[in-house]
Amino acid sequence: MRTKEISKQLKPTAKPRVNVVTLGCSKNIYDSEVLMGQLKGNAFDVVHEADKVGQNDIVVINTCGFIDNAKQESIDTILQYSELKEQGKVGKVIVTGCLSERYKPELEAEITNVDAYFGTNDLQNILQNIGADYRHELIGERLLTTPSHFAYFKIAEGCNRPCSFCAIPLMRGKHVSTPIDQLVKNAESLVANGTKELILIAQDLTYYGLDLYGKRNLDELLRRLSDVNGVEWIRLQYAYPAGFPMEVLEVMNERDNICKYLDMPLQHITDNMLKSMRRGLTKQKTIDVVNEIRDRVPNIAMRTTLITGYPGETQQDFEEMAQWVEDTRFDRLGCFTYSHEEKTHAHTLVDDVPEEVKQERADAIMEIQQGISYEKNQEKIGNTYKVLIDKKDGGYFVGRTEYDSPEVDNEVLIDASVNYAAPGTFVNVKINSAEDFDLYGQIVK
Repeated sequence: MRTKEISKQLKPTAKPRVNVVTLGCSKNIYDSEVLMGQLKGNAFDVVHEADKVGQNDIVVINTCGFIDNAKQESIDTILQYSELKEQGKVGKVIVTGCLSERYKPELEAEITNVDAYFGTNDLQNILQNIGADYRHELIGERLLTTPSHFAYFKIAEGCNRPCSFCAIPLMRGKHVSTPIDQLVKNAESLVANGTKELILIAQDLTYYGLDLYGKRNLDELLRRLSDVNGVEWIRLQYAYPAGFPMEVLEVMNERDNICKYLDMPLQHITDNMLKSMRRGLTKQKTIDVVNEIRDRVPNIAMRTTLITGYPGETQQDFEEMAQWVEDTRFDRLGCFTYSHEEKTHAHTLVDDVPEEVKQERADAIMEIQQGISYEKNQEKIGNTYKVLIDKKDGGYFVGRTEYDSPEVDNEVLIDASVNYAAPGTFVNVKINSAEDFDLYGQIVK
């Protein structure tokens, strides 16, 4: 009896489950996946955004601090889990990411029962707090939160751009590129686990390599990644227009597995707005960049994002932007209202456009884009596209063409009662009908 009692006392206590909650952009998704990979490597039971929380769970909230709506969502989530901790329903709450990088003293003063606050580059400290070791042999290993067939692939951290409205450099620091050899190893590791599509992300892809190699080196990186056996699609997100390295387009034309797709946030078009935003180029130069990209890769799908209601934006500025959107006919477009962010250069300006006007302008831009998207989708009827199947949803298999990113772009819907397509596989789909943002089709051999 006594022997049993002693062995019971010596038995190691089970590690608590770690529930990681991710808010914000794809860069945060990537960071959460790296953290989860390290925790799994330390033999922790780790889950992403579990439906049910456990009494002993450690909850790690990876926050966003980019604009007002995102900040509020992050604060609400912290309050939700801190209340659960207060009630004894979770064991520990840890906050990391952009919001706590930016507002750590304020958060510590206001939400006091959070166990620890960390910033954006505190991975080793977070692991130590949880009781895990940072394992160098796990560099590049991740626990994907996306379907295994695609992965966000961060090639650099931080940003050196001086955009007046953006708080990212305050939260993420200066631009730091990841070496090419390391990225190739990371890609090989992902492919070995079934990943077929790499979605390249950074705050600014086009700056890649300047800090390491003394030149913009995105084209060489693309060639090296394109050579990794098993990579079927490489997609570019977040390219900056000023100083865009046109060599990238040559690689896009050369390599079949580099999607004819480019996400280039342009933010505005009038000269006075671009100057105040510190974007580094004029209206004409912006138009020239878009035209040259389309000339060099005629079938490219271009996505952009715009801001309405920036300080000093007049009705004339807005109308000029709306006309430019109408004329340019981007394949994909998102529009956001201006958020007045502390410690940015634009915060020294008067936030003089009423919120309802900002929203009305954003809605008007999206209405224009909705019409453009509908017309472009109608042109696709009768054509056949290579489609990557993401999931089954209701009565449809849902996939994307090379011209579409997950979550933000068009989807291809295939009637599951007529065709079967396993998620993570490529199929050829003939488009039979189209709506504003959805294409409907059938699988063809």
